[in-house]
Amino acid sequence: MTKSSLLKVGLAQISPVWLNKEQTREKIKNYIEKAGADKCDLVVFGEALLPGYPFWLGLTHGSDFNSKMQKEIHAHYIRNAIQVEAGELDMLCEAAKQNQVAVYVGIIERAKNRGGHSLYCSLVYINKKGKIKSVHRKLQPTYEERLAWSPGDGNGLKVHSLKEFTVGGLNCWENWMPLPRTALYGLGEDLHIAVYGQDQNETRMTLQGLLPKRPAHLSFLWEI
Repeated sequence: MTKSSLLKVGLAQISPVWLNKEQTREKIKNYIEKAGADKCDLVVFGEALLPGYPFWLGLTHGSDFNSKMQKEIHAHYIRNAIQVEAGELDMLCEAAKQNQVAVYVGIIERAKNRGGHSLYCSLVYINKKGKIKSVHRKLQPTYEERLAWSPGDGNGLKVHSLKEFTVGGLNCWENWMPLPRTALYGLGEDLHIAVYGQDQNETRMTLQGLLPKRPAHLSFLWEI
């Protein structure tokens, strides 16, 4: 077995500084540095980690029409979402470059090319050179997530070469969906990153469905 056939992966199973993008971004940077010190080739962070999952929707009657509280919370969520085009991931890109580690990180994206009004649950891949190589917007938000997140598209369904591996990833419930997985398999994926936001039981169920189908599979979740 050669050195190039081994891939060291760090699983940063951490919580955000909830709905605070500056402090969460700093926390992620610190864990990228730790992964670099541990000689990881790849470090993975969970779904929607930056700045956090919209837990309030299921706990505070998120669908109440014209609710002042819901408007205020959503406005705060928008202010703490990430606009990639504005350089709001530059700190993480520089950390990846300086520490020679690739990164998968889940963000809430405030997309400039959608007017800056729609939010997406996006999975970002940063290579070891500190370059953002893909931003995958979750195709279909699940249940109450649809009150906060917009549906994505297939533009970000990409794979990436990492040593002898071809790595790809999906968000949460997408890992149940046959066609996104088929798209990544068709691109040559042999290491799959499945990121989750909160549900250990869902993670276990997804693994049961995926493990018999692929030779290499990596699952990951974060918790508050």
